[in-house]
Amino acid sequence: MGVVDSATEFGRLIGPLRRAVLRTRHAESLPDLPEAQIELLRALQETGTTTPREVSARLRVAPSTVSNLVRTMAAAGLVLRTPSLTDLRNVYLSLSPTASDMLDRYDRVSTAALRDAMQRLTPKRRKALEASLPALADLIILLAEHPPSARTSAPDSRAKTRS
Repeated sequence: MGVVDSATEFGRLIGPLRRAVLRTRHAESLPDLPEAQIELLRALQETGTTTPREVSARLRVAPSTVSNLVRTMAAAGLVLRTPSLTDLRNVYLSLSPTASDMLDRYDRVSTAALRDAMQRLTPKRRKALEASLPALADLIILLAEHPPSARTSAPDSRAKTRS
């Protein structure tokens, strides 16, 4: 078995880390929402009131995906849909008070769990983790700006599309 490079190792750690943080919501009896719904709620939390098209662009997903998410989440009382006063074809989306409270509660409990876990790290490890936060923020931006292309993820597809 070869040496695992840091990009591979980082990729392997992200999922379990995210799932461990998400499990903290059980302490507050919060619902187990799919990741796509959480991302939509976070986008609405950051933007306030916005349109489905803007959310689609922000999350880099198809408009139909946003439409399906909104339909499900509006029925669950998590997203509010407000028709435009000037164009009845348009709708504005915002967080419901229930969703806002749920995200606040989730943030409190997950922050407390992370803080507790970080305090149990050795001082050296904790400092290393804290020092890595700006680099992780930069990595998120770089990945969002340059998503993997078909060339990067599947080299064989390039040859097939040229023929």
